[in-house]
Amino acid sequence: MDPSTRLGHVHYTTANLDRQISFYESILGFKLHWKDGQTAGLGAGKEDLLRLTQVNGARPAQRKTGLYHTAFLIPNRWELAQLLKRIAETRTPIQGMTNHGTHWAIYLPDAEGNGIELAWDFPEDVWPRTFEEMMQQHRGLYPDEVFQHLGDRDTQWTGADEATRVGHVHLHVSTIPPTQQFYHQVMGFDIPFVFTGGQAMFFSAGGYHHHIGTNIWQGEGAAPPPPNSIGLRYYTVVMPNQAALEQVEQHLTHAGIPLEQTESGLLAHDPSRNGIMLTV
Repeated sequence: MDPSTRLGHVHYTTANLDRQISFYESILGFKLHWKDGQTAGLGAGKEDLLRLTQVNGARPAQRKTGLYHTAFLIPNRWELAQLLKRIAETRTPIQGMTNHGTHWAIYLPDAEGNGIELAWDFPEDVWPRTFEEMMQQHRGLYPDEVFQHLGDRDTQWTGADEATRVGHVHLHVSTIPPTQQFYHQVMGFDIPFVFTGGQAMFFSAGGYHHHIGTNIWQGEGAAPPPPNSIGLRYYTVVMPNQAALEQVEQHLTHAGIPLEQTESGLLAHDPSRNGIMLTV
């Protein structure tokens, strides 16, 4: 995998487009970039970070493969503190706060239960380099640790910083061995950490701590969600150039992975039917 590979927007199916737009605007400070019928694109003012398509009658699917969370990478701790302040002011429920050693993370669900991680990365030179080092540094993150950075700037927060981007996605999968085969051997992602217990595996490009997380916490052998369920349609892997994209395309074709050319890019699915849009 080309080391300059990164993630782009995620695309969800929603049962109520306006409710989801309102959540991301009012809680995360996203901007509505565009809206066309039942589909909309949101972000921080540059490229889309999130796309939503309404399907009437869409329902959540329980104990299935699909999205665990999308991590929106926040560029600085002042911005993260402003988001936590906004969450507190609106009494928006959160699911936890963690210092992973590689990054700070605040977890919460969106209006339809899709997982969100608000993440800020430590400088790369202090990241733990083994699973054991990560576990030694891994601990809870306390609100006061974040709120102390409200004073880093003497300016008014006006919404999501333009530098906000999708840092990683974490997926529920059916089993780990085919997942490893697909993301590592076929697509060419690195495995930055070897996790004990076989419950999860993480993948990255260019030395990042992870671009893609996978786990079997919905149960080994979990089935894909029914069509038009609330949740992930696909996430986007952005290649730096056409040659890098064609190389991955050749590997997928050689492995017998079906590919579909769409307006947004080349659509593939991992062995658990999680959608991946490949683009430049």
